[in-house]
Amino acid sequence: MQSYAAGFVTEMSERSRLPLDYTVASLRLVDLVVDGLRRNRPVRAGVDRVLRGLGAYTGEVMVRRAGARWVDLDDGQREMFGQTVGVRMPDGRVWNPLGKVVKRFEDGPGESVERFYLLLHGRQPPRARGGAIQRAAC
Repeated sequence: MQSYAAGFVTEMSERSRLPLDYTVASLRLVDLVVDGLRRNRPVRAGVDRVLRGLGAYTGEVMVRRAGARWVDLDDGQREMFGQTVGVRMPDGRVWNPLGKVVKRFEDGPGESVERFYLLLHGRQPPRARGGAIQRAAC
């Protein structure tokens, strides 16, 4: 998945000038891109390639920033997650970044990819006055 994510980043950087730099802060951009895809209410099959690329990118951020590693999922995990690969955190937990991006597409802002990453470590972004969420630096 690492090379898939890298190819996706190159393509998106050239075509759309998206600053996908593998930082935790860039996961906010993933949320915004998915929200943009949702805006036109497309059939999911028409955007599956972009969603898969964003999911691979999200997983690669987890690998680079949180010490995760890509793993092939076993049959039970494949059935539960609906994916063939995921990431395993240093503490042994397995997460589904590809599926998380799909959930953001299907269910909207309540399924934040950025928040997903922050909660992996038990961290939540600090709140500003008025309840607005500020981006956490990691």
